Amino acid sequence: MTLGLDETDVPAPTSGRLVEVAVDAAGGRSRTYTYLVPKTLADLAVGEAVLVEFGRRQALGIVVAEADLAPVATPRPIVARVRADGPLLPPLSLALARGIAEQYLAPPALVLRAMLPPGLLERLELVAELRPTRWVAGVDAGAPGAPGAPTSVVQTDAADADLLQQLERGPRPVRDLAGPDGRAGLLRRLRALAAGGSISLEWTLIRAGAGPRYERWIALREEGRALLAVHATDEKPKGRPLGPRQAAALAELATATGGELPAADLADRHGHAALAGLVRRGLVESEVRERPRRPLASRPVGARGGRPTASPMSPAQAEAVTLIRAAIVGRDPRPLLLDGVTGGGKTAIYVEAIAASLDAGRPALVLVPEIALALPLVDRLRADLDTRVALLHSGLGDGERADEWRRIRAGEVDIVVGTRLAVLAPLADVGVVIVDEEHDAAYKSDRTPRLQARDMAIRLGALAGAAVVLGSATPAVESVGRALADEYARVVLPARPVGAAPMVEIVDLREELAAGQRGLLSRALSSALGALDPAKGEQAILVLNRRGTASVVLCRDCGHVQACPDCERPLVYHQAGTTLRCHHCGRATPLASRCPACGSPRIRYLGGGTERVEREVKEGFPGLRVGRLDRDVVEHRGAAERVIDAFAEGRLDVLVGTSLVTKGLD
Repeated sequence: MTLGLDETDVPAPTSGRLVEVAVDAAGGRSRTYTYLVPKTLADLAVGEAVLVEFGRRQALGIVVAEADLAPVATPRPIVARVRADGPLLPPLSLALARGIAEQYLAPPALVLRAMLPPGLLERLELVAELRPTRWVAGVDAGAPGAPGAPTSVVQTDAADADLLQQLERGPRPVRDLAGPDGRAGLLRRLRALAAGGSISLEWTLIRAGAGPRYERWIALREEGRALLAVHATDEKPKGRPLGPRQAAALAELATATGGELPAADLADRHGHAALAGLVRRGLVESEVRERPRRPLASRPVGARGGRPTASPMSPAQAEAVTLIRAAIVGRDPRPLLLDGVTGGGKTAIYVEAIAASLDAGRPALVLVPEIALALPLVDRLRADLDTRVALLHSGLGDGERADEWRRIRAGEVDIVVGTRLAVLAPLADVGVVIVDEEHDAAYKSDRTPRLQARDMAIRLGALAGAAVVLGSATPAVESVGRALADEYARVVLPARPVGAAPMVEIVDLREELAAGQRGLLSRALSSALGALDPAKGEQAILVLNRRGTASVVLCRDCGHVQACPDCERPLVYHQAGTTLRCHHCGRATPLASRCPACGSPRIRYLGGGTERVEREVKEGFPGLRVGRLDRDVVEHRGAAERVIDAFAEGRLDVLVGTSLVTKGLD
C-alpha cells in the first residue's frame, strides 16, 4: 500500500523503545520487523495498528510484541499511529497468532488478517476532524471565555475557512476535501491548521461494509408528554394543537418501553412529516445509535428458562465433570479426551464445564466442525445457561461477523460457539476450550494460514491456562495415542444414559439389483420408511455422503465421461438448476443434450446423491415430509437453520443429507 507521504511525516525523535511489527505488505515473508517508537507515541500499546516505512513505501502494520534488541544498527521509526478504537487484538490472540505463524510457516500479517473481520484492513485514510475551536475569517470573533464559546479562537484566510466549513459536517477523509491550490497545497494547509490546533489529522481504518450500523431513535420529552395529557382532556392546548398523526405518534411513544422507538418504525406508521414536526416543536428528541447485527436475535431461547437444578449423570460423566472443574480451578491445560458413543451424554458434560468456567468468571470457547452443528448446540446452551452467546462461522454476513467480533473483543459475551474460525476469536481470556467431534477433517483449513483448529485450540488452552476438552464418538488416532501415552486424560462413555442400543443391518445392493430393485432405496430401507409413524413423532435420517442427482454422466455409445476441464474429475449432475458441477473447484456447466465427443444423444446418468434420494423418498412415500441438508443447501443463507429447526420441531419426517446430518441431531 503506497500512501504518498513525504519525509516531513516521519517523526525523527525516538524514545529508544523497540517493537515487533507485522507488516501487511510483507507478502509471503514469515517474519516480523523491528521499529523504533517515537516519543510522540510513547503510549503505543501492543495490538495497535501503525503506519511504517517498508522499503520505498509506507505500509500498514500491527504491533505484535515488544522487542529487546534491534536486528540492525538503526531501526526505522514508526510513522504514525492508526486510529482503530484501541488495540485490534488482545495479548492472548497475539500470542496465538505468533504460535500459528511459527507452526504453519504462515506470514504473521496474514494470520492477523484471518483474526480480524473481513475488510477491516482494506481502506486506510488520512482523516481530518475539526477540533473544539472557534475560527473566523481574518478578524477576531469575540472573547473565547464567553458563555457557550469554544476554548480558543483561530484566525484564517478564506481558503482555510472554506476547509473548516467542509469539516463542520464531521470528520472527512482528506481525499474528499477540495482546496484552491491543488492536492499538495491542500496537504500543506491541513498540516498548518493541525499545527495551530484547529483540526486533527489522523490515519484511520475506514471500515467500509463491515463497520457499525446505525439507526435513528425518537424519544418522548416531558413537553410532549404534557401536551399529550392536555389533548386527552377537553381543555384547549396553548399554541398550535397536535395533528391526528402527531397525537398518535406521541401516544405510541408514551406506551413504549422507556418512551422511545426506532424512527423508521414510527415513520412507517405515522409518516415522516409528522415526526419532523414533533422534532421541530421540541416535543420529541432524535438520537442516532448503533444498531448491532445479532445472528441469534430472531432465534427464540428454548422453553426452559434456566439451567436444570438436578441432572442425573452417569459415573463416567461425573468423573469427566470433576476432572474439568479441577482443571479450570488449577488452570491445567492438559487435554481431556471424551471418548463417548453417540448419544452418550457429551453435551451434558459440555454444559457443566461451561457453567464451571462461568462460575470462575472466565468465558468459554466451543468449536464444532460444521455450521449446521452450531445451532442445536447454541440452543441447548442458551436454554440451559441463560447467558450471552456469540456465534462465529463463515456463513455469517460480513456485518454480522464484524459485530460479533466487536462484542467478543469488548468482553460482552460469555460463550463463543463456532466453526474453526472461532478459534481465532479475540478473547482476552478463556476458562475452558471445547472441541466437539475433534476427529473431523473440517477443522483443517484449506487456505493460508492452513491451521488445524483442534491443535490450535489446545495451544490456546496452554496459553490461557484453560481446561481443554476433546469430544468424539470416534476419536482421531493421534488423540487416542496421546491418551495412551498419558499426554491426555481420557474418560470413556461406553453406553447411552437413555435410549436403546443401536442395531445395524447390512444390505447387499447386488442382491437388490438382481431382484430388480434399481433405485437407491433397498427393500429393507423402504420397509422401514413405510413403517414410520409421524403421528407418534417417529423420524428418519438418511445419509449418503454424495451430493447431486447423478455422480457420472456417461455416453452409452463411446463411453465418454463428461469431466471438468480444469480438474479432470467427473462432473456431477444436479437436478436443481439442471447443471453439471465440479465438486472440486465449483465450476458449473450447462447440461449437454448430446455427447461432446461423438455427438450421440444416448447419454446415461449413473450413480446418485442426496438429491436423487430425496426425490425417490418423496415419490415412494408421498405422505412423508422430506427435507435435505447438504453443502448445496448450506450455501443459501439461513437455509440450514430452517431445515434443522423444521426437523427438530417435528415439521419434517425424513431428513436426507451428507455427513452434515450425522452429528448433533441425535
